[in-house]
Amino acid sequence: MPKHTSSSLFLRSALWLALLMAVMPAEAQRRRGGDIVRGLDVFNAVYLELERHYVDTLDNRQLLRHAVDGLLEQIDPYTEYFPESRTDELQQMATGKYAGIGALIGVRPDLDRCIISFPYEGQPAAEVGLRPGDILMAIGGETLPPIGQTPPNDYSKEVSARLRGAAGTQFDITVQRPGIVRPLTFRLRRRTIAIPSLTAAFMADDSTAYMMLSGYTEHTARDVKLALVNLKRQGARRLLLDLRGNGGGLMEEAVQLVSLFVPKGSTVVYTRGRQRGEKTTFTTTAEPIDQSMPIVVLTDYGTASSAEITAGALQDYDRAVVMGTRTYGKGLVQETHSMPYGGVLKLTTSKYYIPSGRCIQAYRFENGQPVALPDSLAHTFHTTAGRPVRDAGGITPDVCVEGDSLPDMLYELEQSNALFDFCVNYRNTHPTIAQPEDFRLTDAEYADLCRWLKEHGFTYKQRSLEALRLLRQTAQAEGYADMVRGDLDAIETKLMADTDYGMRHWEKEIRRLVEATIVSFYYYEKGVARARLCHDRVAAEALTLLNDGPRYRAILAPQQDGQ
Repeated sequence: MPKHTSSSLFLRSALWLALLMAVMPAEAQRRRGGDIVRGLDVFNAVYLELERHYVDTLDNRQLLRHAVDGLLEQIDPYTEYFPESRTDELQQMATGKYAGIGALIGVRPDLDRCIISFPYEGQPAAEVGLRPGDILMAIGGETLPPIGQTPPNDYSKEVSARLRGAAGTQFDITVQRPGIVRPLTFRLRRRTIAIPSLTAAFMADDSTAYMMLSGYTEHTARDVKLALVNLKRQGARRLLLDLRGNGGGLMEEAVQLVSLFVPKGSTVVYTRGRQRGEKTTFTTTAEPIDQSMPIVVLTDYGTASSAEITAGALQDYDRAVVMGTRTYGKGLVQETHSMPYGGVLKLTTSKYYIPSGRCIQAYRFENGQPVALPDSLAHTFHTTAGRPVRDAGGITPDVCVEGDSLPDMLYELEQSNALFDFCVNYRNTHPTIAQPEDFRLTDAEYADLCRWLKEHGFTYKQRSLEALRLLRQTAQAEGYADMVRGDLDAIETKLMADTDYGMRHWEKEIRRLVEATIVSFYYYEKGVARARLCHDRVAAEALTLLNDGPRYRAILAPQQDGQ
């Protein structure tokens, strides 16, 4: 950084401090002003010395960005600075919209290219016939170079940037489809892509509507309303609302969604900032479309933010039974503030409180993850019917049901290129498959999968082998290495020899994973939701509860003192 730029940095810091002090109360000025002055003095002095005397030329832009990021990391995981080059990401996060072809792009260093990972249903990529696994060879008539020495993330960003553009513009994409000799060329027209947050909406049984929400973006509540009205025409008298894995989004959409089920004028959430008087209340402003339909809301650790507002408000009004596991605990409100040079600061300014008075924010963070307070130390609040609820962090379900515990092997298999490529090959050699609820791999196809994974080198990290390695180290440190070496070698041989053990032991779970992936290539996310619902133990518990009126009502019934 040139010296005049460093001086400019100091002057801007001093000006910022003067403005801050001007709006701070006098007592706060005396208490905090000195610390701020000293901190800025030290930062400027250290940076000037680095610029003047460090042995190598500094990358000032990168260093200052790291300084900002490091500062914000000490605050909370949600306060973040977006430079001008990333503000479109912030816009997409809020609206779910961008202009492009409507497909996820993945980078494959093993292929030296990017591929189509998943085209969204009803969007340009899917409409013209692009499929998962298609290797991108040319865009707009320009051949894409191989990845080569380019960092994969940088290569992927460059390809994504070429795919996006002004809505309405046309261009060609050339891909190499696995199993097809000649490249295929498709003509697409870019358009504004609005990825719907209502992933699935269908009848789970003769009288129960099932809806899955992946987030809260523009029109989420509207889409839920329209879908619910349609499903009620099909006979829906109960609702299973699946918010598992829903990371939230626009708070206003959560308010509007809750307004579909509670009386007009009901408080859904209020926010409270740093100053005691900074309180803003959000209430329902429209008449509900249904105040009596039994509802079960499914939650898990991935349920956060606006999804927690929805679950918590419906719980506080005794309007729904919450089932599953405790939610994430993100009760912090962010606002965006314009920064110099086109940047934006997404800044935490207040906390969420739901109707009972609970704050859903976790009490602290460890390694970036929220930590809930033990129930014994939490404060007790009450729902409208008098049921006790606590503010331990997140939303604790009325009925706790743990999801199935899956082995590490399945997580690694799900992320593997070998499995993805098997499913791509299946899609490209099977024009059609059965409906999502009915599709099953045959025994011969499962045997093909096992051979495919072995031939393509799929391996996974076995925790048992890692534990064995640590045991060897401990035995060595304690002088028992020679004594136990033979036994440990025998155990290792047994663990390593049967490479097909995991495929046999976890066959049922692996089948479901592979079947769901293949279904997604034909029927997209809605199809996956239908397929998985057939095997979903938590959803099955919810459907049983919804069909057991006395038990459902008993859970939400007013409670007497002492109960």
